[in-house]
Amino acid sequence: MPTETPFRIALLAICCLVALTGGWFRLRARTGEPISHREEGLVLTIIIRLLGLCLWITTIAYLLNATWIQWVSLPLPRWLRWCGVVCGTVCLGFLWWTLINLGKNLTDTVVTRSNAVLVTTGPYRWIRHPFYVAVFFLTLAIALMAANWLIGLIGLSFVAVVAIRVKKEEQKLIEKFGDQYRKYMAATGRFLPKIGL
Repeated sequence: MPTETPFRIALLAICCLVALTGGWFRLRARTGEPISHREEGLVLTIIIRLLGLCLWITTIAYLLNATWIQWVSLPLPRWLRWCGVVCGTVCLGFLWWTLINLGKNLTDTVVTRSNAVLVTTGPYRWIRHPFYVAVFFLTLAIALMAANWLIGLIGLSFVAVVAIRVKKEEQKLIEKFGDQYRKYMAATGRFLPKIGL
């Protein structure tokens, strides 16, 4: 599959940069404060982690040898796959912008840190959950680059479960910030900017 080579190289570069970016910002966000995953719910926690693991496994399988998962490939035109490369590259910048504004507030659960602050700068000025928007578009970009419906299906399932989790996360943010967060909710969209702002 020599035609897969440029897409595999682009996907490898994007995946490495995503992993390095996420890892670096997670290390910077460490405070030593224990963060409980119990409030998120055991079932939701397990499903999110299993879907994330499946997404990485299928993506790595494609990167190692595209023929291993050729049975779930899609006959996408090359221009659309290159759109995936562009989308993934833009998402890297958006992810960086999101995480640099989120700072030490970054956690992998719905629980906020005791010293958390309400972030309303950068992409948070317009949308409340830009990290999840970045994850959605990165997942779309990976599926397009790999031209693989299984990766797309796993990614969409992952994003759908995370979107369900947002309600719990926003409830925790209301508990933490009260009316300040309610006003922020009224002024911003959950995943898309509010029209007219």
